[in-house]
Amino acid sequence: MKNVTKVFYISVVISILFIIWGIIPKETLPNANMSIITNSIQEFIVEKFGWFYLLSATGFLVFALFLIFSKYGNIKLGKPDDQPDYSYITWFAMLFSAGMGIGLVFWGAAEPLSHFHNPPFGEAETDNAARVALRYSFFHWGLHPWAIYSVIALALAYFKFRKGAPGLVSAILEPLFGDKIKGGWGTLVDFIAVFATIFGVATSLGFGAIQISGGLSYLFDGLEKTFALQLTIILIVTVLFLLSAMTGLNKGIKYLSNTNIVLAILLMLFLLFTGPTNFIMDLFTTTFGSYLQNIPGMSFRLTPFDSGNNWIQGWTIFYWAWWIAWAPFVGMFIARVSKGRTIREFVLGVLLVPTIFGALWFSIFGGSGIYLEYFDGANIIQYINDPNFGNEVALFVVLEQFPLGTFMSLLAILLISTFFITSADSATFVLGMQTTGGSLNPSNKVKFVWGIIQSAAAAILLWQGGLTALQTASIIAAFPFTIIMILIVFSLLKSFKEEAKKMNLKIPK
Repeated sequence: MKNVTKVFYISVVISILFIIWGIIPKETLPNANMSIITNSIQEFIVEKFGWFYLLSATGFLVFALFLIFSKYGNIKLGKPDDQPDYSYITWFAMLFSAGMGIGLVFWGAAEPLSHFHNPPFGEAETDNAARVALRYSFFHWGLHPWAIYSVIALALAYFKFRKGAPGLVSAILEPLFGDKIKGGWGTLVDFIAVFATIFGVATSLGFGAIQISGGLSYLFDGLEKTFALQLTIILIVTVLFLLSAMTGLNKGIKYLSNTNIVLAILLMLFLLFTGPTNFIMDLFTTTFGSYLQNIPGMSFRLTPFDSGNNWIQGWTIFYWAWWIAWAPFVGMFIARVSKGRTIREFVLGVLLVPTIFGALWFSIFGGSGIYLEYFDGANIIQYINDPNFGNEVALFVVLEQFPLGTFMSLLAILLISTFFITSADSATFVLGMQTTGGSLNPSNKVKFVWGIIQSAAAAILLWQGGLTALQTASIIAAFPFTIIMILIVFSLLKSFKEEAKKMNLKIPK
């Protein structure tokens, strides 16, 4: 395999050791099996450093907003004459499909319904609980996660296309550390990025397998949601996304991303117009305003006087960790498709378009679910709380309440599958870049290796503990990369100041 670096070999060896550790039966290592060790690490991080995740995520949002209004916004991600490689529609489709696809489908109905019945504060199953439920769904999938993505993506695109640096996370830190970053420290930084990518993506692939199996078991009597079914789904999709990955960025990923957007919009429009349309749009409008009004309070909310309240740890901190774990993967992919755009154009596009689309998505699917619960007494929560079903069937239960429900549920399964393929496809490409010195066209052999490892990691996590194990992996993988992202912000600021002097821009005080 050409151009592979030390990061490739180190990452592959450690990933294989992790997979072997996960295969070992719990009885063989009663006090040192994967589940016990990772849960202990996750509990320690959440208990001691939950505040760190909140402050970091909010800091990244403040930095992204600063760039929009600063003189640095005029700097182009590329040479002065470079033009974007993709149209706006294709650009939005590609970054959105890679950034959140499976998660939105998984949680679109389930999260607002869960918050409605178990709100972060106040009385459950009231009109206020409904408002808070949707507002926190907007919060978890809105500006904060896309700010996290924008920081790493901007840094990678700026240093790669304008400075001619390798497309590696370590290369971003050179303004801070100089040539020292080209040695062992750089290898460590790139390994952490690869590690976070593997388990961030494995979490999403696990969600996809869980929801596809849950949807099939809900729709077809006699088909049980078992690990064997989930493993079969992972194997089938692995073959499909590897075939897609072999075709390259401008074929497989591009066409699948556009297909994802078309299917997602069709599903949204169907439910919007067959469901309680006025209620959905009223709820979207009022909740979006409430979300913008309450961002500061939600961004810093912890419960120091209520130590028994684990809501924030289970939702907000998990999400911030998940987004950060996804950041090197999504960031590198977004950077790859964003050449030629200005910093202002880039940050506005990455922040606003997906945030508004996500808010509309939750309003339609979550709003329909809440409407059914609040006004019709549908009791969808019984399926969410049923161990035989769970959060993954919330979408299908909601769709079943409307005309053509079974057909639309099958369309939703198809959408999850295409998102599954796109996310894994994109991740093999990005992992290939990170382990071949930043090559924009990693070899098919390298992508094949990472495709197998990703799927194996997702399968092992599902086998070890399902949804809980997936969440645990994300929180652990994200912690060291959060520190790297903070360093990236300072490195960018230092480089921007030097760039501003060359361009005779007025430097903000």
